[in-house]
Order: sequence, then structure tokens, then C-alpha cells
Amino acid sequence: QVQLVESGGGLVQAGGSLRLSCAASGRTFSSYAMGWFRQAPGKERDLVAAISPSATSTYYADSVKGRFTVSRDNAKNTMYLQMNSLKPEDTAVYYCAVSNRPGVLTTRRYDYVYWGQGSQVTVSS
Repeated sequence: QVQLVESGGGLVQAGGSLRLSCAASGRTFSSYAMGWFRQAPGKERDLVAAISPSATSTYYADSVKGRFTVSRDNAKNTMYLQMNSLKPEDTAVYYCAVSNRPGVLTTRRYDYVYWGQGSQVTVSS
């Protein structure tokens, strides 16, 4: 059974940092892109960052470029999101996800078929 478990969320002041982790189990995802999505109350779930299977390519939403860094450790079946210079508008539930398209980096939400339960990130002003 595939399971994705996020950790590392919490409450932080504006300008602070958090690191999210996503541990995958049940199968190996080293051949598939992984991504971080976020959803604020009343808003769509949007892709924030994604990383290719070999970690050679990454994608970032404009709103987080220069502040967030996505990485992965395929030996540990784990993905990370380092979030620096956090802003109140970064407040959301953050979800990790894994795509079902082998070998490519994808930014299409419907390509991501495995999802974690979500981790709350709250940034106070």
C-alpha cells in the first residue's frame, strides 16, 4: 500500500523558515517526479514546486522562486521542501504528491496520483 507522510509543518513568524519532509513507502518512486502543492482556505490546490526523478530538473511557482528549495533523496524515498523568508500568504496546507509518468518532470496536477495527508503551515505577520 502506497503511503506518503508529510512532516515539518507548524507556526512560524514572517521571515522565518521551515523544512517539510515527505516520506514515501509501499513502493519506490525514484523513477517519478514528485511535487509539493498547497491549498489555502477557499482556494485551489496549486503546485508550488516539483522535482524530476533524478533531481536534475526543478520547477517553482513564481510566488516562491528564490525562497523555496525542493530536493529529494531517492535512497530514502523522501522529498524535502526548504522554505525560507516565509510570508503570511504562504499560509496553507501543504501536500506532497507523486506523479504516474515515469522519467519526466510534470507540472500537470492530474499527473500526480499519490498524495499525502497534508501538513499545515501557518505564517504569522
